Amino acid sequence: MPRTPSRLLRHAVALAAAGALLAACGGTADGGPGGGAAPQAAASLPPVQPVADADAITDVRGRKIAPGRVPERVVCLVALCDDMLTELGMVPTATNSALLAHPRFLGAERAKKIPVIPGGFVSPEVEAILSHKPDLVIGLEDTHGKLAPALRGATTFWPVQPTRWQDSVAYLRDLGALTHRGDRAVAAERRLRDKLVQAEKARSDKTALIVFGSDENFGVATPGRDVAAGLFPRIADYPWRDRGVEGTYSLEEILARDVDVLFVETIAFGAPGRKLSEKMAGNALWSRIPAVRNGKVIEVDPEVWAKGRGTRSLGVVLDEATAALR
Repeated sequence: MPRTPSRLLRHAVALAAAGALLAACGGTADGGPGGGAAPQAAASLPPVQPVADADAITDVRGRKIAPGRVPERVVCLVALCDDMLTELGMVPTATNSALLAHPRFLGAERAKKIPVIPGGFVSPEVEAILSHKPDLVIGLEDTHGKLAPALRGATTFWPVQPTRWQDSVAYLRDLGALTHRGDRAVAAERRLRDKLVQAEKARSDKTALIVFGSDENFGVATPGRDVAAGLFPRIADYPWRDRGVEGTYSLEEILARDVDVLFVETIAFGAPGRKLSEKMAGNALWSRIPAVRNGKVIEVDPEVWAKGRGTRSLGVVLDEATAALR
């Protein structure tokens, strides 16, 4: 399948560099399909530990972050940042994500008050970032790492790169330590763990699939490359393996798996157009998928499912997925 604009965006959104990380680690990030051992059940994880205030942290990828003061003005270049700040009871000084407009975050009216960094997700403008005098800028490592030299000396830049839900929790705990809001980070971690425990207890035997795209060219979200997809082997039959940056699945392969519930992320460019599921409706193979035949195709919010990746977003994913999988 050619690399269409929708695939390029999703690779940026859904961690295009994860393949190299997984090769280094050996297997998938969450020990799911392709990784050998089954993921550890949430109920058997060690208890949630307190988060102490800190002036500096070393994150899950070994990067030391020392803002020099308690961060109050945070600019978000990746939706995970907006998610973390919401969990900590903060709002970004500026953002380039639409996540905050979701009703489980700030909602559309409050989100309109947050300044937007021009340049889009891939190329946010450095001058605009610095105009907000941020104490901390949080971006996606494989997309925004190139901005580090331009920001150096003016602010602290924190490049994040989660590949599994535990990474998202670790980043939240670190930000909670830096902002002296560790109690809120702990509460958010507990909420997500509780949702995971309940979802695992009610695990469905139905086969699920998450696809994304902006037109008839689509991709499959897989554990190890997509944080939300990494939850699915815990809650349903999710037989989709990571095939690397260039790899994906054909409709023939999907049809052979008898997918019961199909979640669709329409990645929009510019003005909203037709949903991906609507564009695929005329495809003869698509129409033969059991989920399509039985009316179990669910368009989900890509701001939450594809881009959010934090504890609140993943909680929304679990709520929506488990309801659909019953």
